[in-house]
Amino acid sequence: MSNVYIIGLGMIRFNKYPDRGVRQMAHEATRLALEDAGLDAKALEAAFFSNTFWGMFSNQHSIKGQVVLRSMGIDTIPVTNVENACAGASTALHLAYTGIKAGMYDVAIALGSEKITSDDKAKSLGAYAACMDVGNFDAHMKMLVEYSKAFTQGLPIEDSAPGAGRSVFMDAYATFARWHMQKYGSTQRQLASIASKNHWHGSLNPMAQYQQEMTVEEVLADHPVTYPLTRSMCAPVGDGAAAAIICSEKYLKKLTAPRPVRIRASIMGSGSDREFDGVDIGERLVRQAYEKAGVGPQDINFAELHDATAYGELHQVEAMGFCPVGEGGLYAESGATTLGGKQPVNTSGGLECRGHPIGASGLAQIYELGAQLRGDAGQRQVENARIGLAENGGGNIGIEEASMCIHILEKA
Repeated sequence: MSNVYIIGLGMIRFNKYPDRGVRQMAHEATRLALEDAGLDAKALEAAFFSNTFWGMFSNQHSIKGQVVLRSMGIDTIPVTNVENACAGASTALHLAYTGIKAGMYDVAIALGSEKITSDDKAKSLGAYAACMDVGNFDAHMKMLVEYSKAFTQGLPIEDSAPGAGRSVFMDAYATFARWHMQKYGSTQRQLASIASKNHWHGSLNPMAQYQQEMTVEEVLADHPVTYPLTRSMCAPVGDGAAAAIICSEKYLKKLTAPRPVRIRASIMGSGSDREFDGVDIGERLVRQAYEKAGVGPQDINFAELHDATAYGELHQVEAMGFCPVGEGGLYAESGATTLGGKQPVNTSGGLECRGHPIGASGLAQIYELGAQLRGDAGQRQVENARIGLAENGGGNIGIEEASMCIHILEKA
């Protein structure tokens, strides 16, 4: 079977855009990706469109991708609408990859666009609960409370129970972080080290929502969200869009000035009903990705990992096999995941600083991998970048992600 390549990437800066909607942001990302690929829109044979909240916020359901693309003159081609929580955009890429790998298409676009900011802050924050099992929501919250009682790290129980004024996912991440702290001895300062690193990376990225540096002490002193998380350890609410155009090896040969990036592995899977010490979804899927790509964790030069909080990065560094389980905090403190280190992680600033408009985040990771592998990352360029990994989780059921995609890309 032939190889599949990324030939066009487009992204707008993630930020808060009160005067821009899902459609307008998607148009801009699509135009940028087409321009990068050197293609006319009529070259596209299929499209996969990711969005999570447009229907909830503006009542646009069912035909989101057709609405977006028809309004910029892209019609007649098959359009698949993708909704897979935070993993929606990487799922769109996986589906486009699958279609090309199967020989159904030679060139396709994966596109994600999301608007989460609203004048009604409670509406924005409350929407995240839709990325859980809503029919079992009360039981899920009860489970988090019970775990909070076990993993308080000396805090009063009422200080660590789920609360208002924040995304429910912050409570989930905080619970998992306290479990890790209790089991392995990781610390709040290690989480702050991760966040500080990502703020430095974000300060070098003109596409990031947050572009200011923060010291470890400043992160620790920031507004508390739910222990051990402070505000600067958590992804912000924001808007944005990103796109990738991919093609077959046969189609690549027709292009006059391509700048391809090879997709060595595209893996997608769902979570399981496991306990805390069971095999994690990331551990399970990355083994498949490494086998498909013919590489191991030691071959990954850099990675974009799903860090909706700093603990998310700590956990995924372990799950991807970059360091032993239980040592993610120590690995971060060693400088290994910082630009110039052994395996830089989230050179874009990650979800914590680049931003996390849910339906677009996975393709923003791919945009960063592409920039690094093409040598276009400027001040945040990873030296000798040849193989990059992107891990993008979506939603939550039980104690792990409901869905996840892992992509391994290679400099062509």
